[in-house]
Amino acid sequence: MGTLSESDTAQLKAQLQDAVTSCTDRCLYQSAKWAAELLNSLPSSDLTSGSDTDVDSPMSDSVPPQTPMRPLPKDRIEAQLEAREMHKFLLAKTYFDCREYDRCAAVFIPGTLPKSSTNLSSPQSTKGKPPAKGKAKVATPTKTKSTMDSISGLSQKAIFLALYAKYIAGEKRKDEESEMILGPQDGGVTMNKELNGISTILEDWFSNLASSGRQGQGWLEYMYGIVLAKGKNENLAKQWFIRSVHLYPYNWGAWQELSSILGTAEELSLITSKLPQNLMTFVFHVYTSQELYQSTDQVHTELSQIQDIFPSSAFLKTQRALLFHHTKDFDEAESIFSGLLQSDPHRIDSLDNYSNILYVMGLRPKLAFLAQLATATDKFRPETCCVVGNYYSLKSEHEKAVMYFRRALTLDRNFLSAWTLMGHEFVEMKNTHAAIESYRRAVDVNRKDYRAWYGLGQTYEVLEMHSYALFYHQRAASLRPYDPKLWMAVGQCFGKVGKYANGIRAYKRALVAGSYYDAGAGSSFGSQEGVSGLGGGVLDPEVLYQIALLYERLNDLQECAAYMELTIAQEEGPEYEEYNPMPGEITGVGVTPTTSKARMWLARWEFMRGMYQRSMELANELCQDGVEVEDAKALVRDIRARIEREKDEGARAAVEAVERRFGRKT
Repeated sequence: MGTLSESDTAQLKAQLQDAVTSCTDRCLYQSAKWAAELLNSLPSSDLTSGSDTDVDSPMSDSVPPQTPMRPLPKDRIEAQLEAREMHKFLLAKTYFDCREYDRCAAVFIPGTLPKSSTNLSSPQSTKGKPPAKGKAKVATPTKTKSTMDSISGLSQKAIFLALYAKYIAGEKRKDEESEMILGPQDGGVTMNKELNGISTILEDWFSNLASSGRQGQGWLEYMYGIVLAKGKNENLAKQWFIRSVHLYPYNWGAWQELSSILGTAEELSLITSKLPQNLMTFVFHVYTSQELYQSTDQVHTELSQIQDIFPSSAFLKTQRALLFHHTKDFDEAESIFSGLLQSDPHRIDSLDNYSNILYVMGLRPKLAFLAQLATATDKFRPETCCVVGNYYSLKSEHEKAVMYFRRALTLDRNFLSAWTLMGHEFVEMKNTHAAIESYRRAVDVNRKDYRAWYGLGQTYEVLEMHSYALFYHQRAASLRPYDPKLWMAVGQCFGKVGKYANGIRAYKRALVAGSYYDAGAGSSFGSQEGVSGLGGGVLDPEVLYQIALLYERLNDLQECAAYMELTIAQEEGPEYEEYNPMPGEITGVGVTPTTSKARMWLARWEFMRGMYQRSMELANELCQDGVEVEDAKALVRDIRARIEREKDEGARAAVEAVERRFGRKT
């Protein structure tokens, strides 16, 4: 993707302006905000192209604008319908803006009163009369027919607004019926009861679309895709989202919904050829790759090409920071987020991700400032609550952290970060059952969240249910195959269930994955432990030691000893000039408890083999700077006693040999 020409830039400007207006008309405010921010991130020379004439100059009226603020609809029928129902549409939109969603939908689609209210008008009229069984069966089709008659003369914009209002009303009632977070009614017990009605209306509308002579605009296709996705019919939902972005590419909400139902990078590559070949597909590919933790050179290159068009886009800068976050380059990610905060201090979007980075880096003063700034801007945003929750978690005030994460979920039950982070806090509080439920809810919201899968595995390990833990750790490792911490967890679970060969393969995979990360990058779970990749060609001694122990369980003592030697070798680091250009400098990990345990095992191994000299050297090294000093001293005493005993036995054997040769003296 090269630099856009002036005509392409003008066309892009017109399309983004139309996207802002179209999304705002349909009350898709998040998509409208996204398009407006992207439009505003175009270089200033592009936004004012051809405007050398002063605004107040009399010549300014004679200079036609290069692009209209909003192109007219291409479909003449839709334009006529929109013009005819404009006054009703404005009324419905004001109801929606005032959050009167049922009232908004009733402007275009006749609503029905609750069942309990149907008998309030004339209670005597039905007294003593049994209900007619035959007539009850025809009520539903009659209602559907009347609904279809009422929307047949409506524009697609009016139908979308009415159905979207019904959908939001159903979501609102679902949240109200769910009551408290992690309560008995929370989770999959309550459903959006408006989905079936919306689905029926849309199916009938699309079935009659061809005969009506009208064409789809992409908005009702987007609405139908949402309904199908909520009903777990993801394959069909995917097709309707693709149809929607073909008809109207600049609805960012459709791209987000499509990204949410893609579970792997393979699915993304398969679907790319079915998407429209335009700028939005590039943005979608970068965004979805970031969501799938695919931080490759190709993704960075694509992102750089898009940033050449939108150099000041906060959204694109956030994607770059998250890509660095996934590769554990926290310094670079923190630098980008810090720059975003300076340029737009009132921007709350993605601040929860920034707080996660500050938490892992242990930057408590910056996290405190971020929490104070976000609270001053808007304390009733889920992102703000997560920032404050992370601050209290860093202070080890886990009860307060859980309180703020609950508050975030009260504001938005589908806010992924809050579910995962609350699960972490419950683990710290030893409340394993609440932690499991939190992680399960996080997985329900987003199956691609490896932290939730890993958290489930960790929690089941605490409960010593290692088969369950193994399953969840494998799911996490499949989402992030280059994270050594996840493969270490898989190897540990394999060892617990007795599959030692599989465990060895998992630990070796952790060694390979660890080479992708530098030293001190942090761990996957949000703690500040180290990872397998220590940089400079140094391998993680803990992984090597665990491999050796599994070989010992397989009774392959030669391989066990070899990995124990390799564990000790990491103290001084590699000798290759590629990793150690200064031969006299130690680049290894130094003496650690793990290397000391490996040295102790080798000392005992050499002692059992009769290699007393080598065993004595290893034991003396442990006595000088090791961890298990007392055990090493005991082993030294055993070695000396064995050598003295063998010397005595050797001298006695020599005397007996002489006596046998020359006979005993009398």
